[in-house]
Amino acid sequence: MTNNEISEIKDLLSTPQNIVIIPHKNPDGDAIGSSLALYHFLNKSHDVTIVSPNDYPEFLKWLPSEKSAIRFFDKQNKQSKKALENASIVFLLDFNSLHRLGSDMEKTVEKFDGTFIMIDHHQQPDDIAKYIYSDTSICSTCQMVYHFLEKLDAVNKIDANIATCLYVGIMTDTGSFRFPSTTSITHKIIADLIDKGANNAQIHNNVYDVNSYGRLQLLGRALSNLKVEPEYRTAYITLSQAELDAFNFQKGDTEGVVNYALSLDGIVFAAIFIEDVEQKIIKMSLRSKGSFSVNQFARNHFNGGGHDNAAGGRSEMSLEETVNNFISLLPTYKTELIQSDEA
Repeated sequence: MTNNEISEIKDLLSTPQNIVIIPHKNPDGDAIGSSLALYHFLNKSHDVTIVSPNDYPEFLKWLPSEKSAIRFFDKQNKQSKKALENASIVFLLDFNSLHRLGSDMEKTVEKFDGTFIMIDHHQQPDDIAKYIYSDTSICSTCQMVYHFLEKLDAVNKIDANIATCLYVGIMTDTGSFRFPSTTSITHKIIADLIDKGANNAQIHNNVYDVNSYGRLQLLGRALSNLKVEPEYRTAYITLSQAELDAFNFQKGDTEGVVNYALSLDGIVFAAIFIEDVEQKIIKMSLRSKGSFSVNQFARNHFNGGGHDNAAGGRSEMSLEETVNNFISLLPTYKTELIQSDEA
């Protein structure tokens, strides 16, 4: 984003606007954290609504103003469409292609004729916004929102609510600050957010220490389903719809489960396959260590994408067929997988 573009955005925001902030479908901590942080910043001077394609996990429902700020496009369709119709500016956060909204919301957002501003850290953004702040090297969209406020000379306006929301997104998208994308700059920002009122211990407890009995039982089933393909340094987990139902699955219950597969000694590529009977798809989360790009793998084979070491995909085949297809692809990538984490 150029200095001229920042100046233009400052001019746009110098007078009261009707603003809508949109995260991606099935929003995670970074999507909701960045949306709420920007909401709290902009709501001081503007009329702001967050329109999420659908609901998000229970462990994010303590964040400041989440109940009053957010409308769900799938459940509050009229309110959501009215907010979009009245908006002069729409922020697109933590995604860079409108198909990430789901087909119904995508069709509505495509009709918007105001100003789009995109802030995102995923690869290969579509050309859908007038102003695009895109940087794949940054660990999270929440960190990018912090930098965006820096560009607006507004870091001094970060209060405890904004700091809390930004902390959540950075923490969750970095695996509690352990992924390679976590830099010294990230830690400096986290220190500043704590100084500005983010209670790091309480935030961690609110996100990670609120498991339901069913969620832990589902984790146990997921780990019992873990399979390893040692020749390809790959591990994967499956969860059928029947297994999800048996443990009273709630949105967010499988968050982070794929990382258990990646934590196995010697494994550089991990996947989880989750059956969704309602949507008639198999949802996939992919993780890797080193140079093996799960973003490219997902784009090539499973209608997905994301980051080099963390991506998602989907399949319209059955769970068994999807897994068999996945395994059949591994020989093609054998050399890359063997060498992935070599210095």
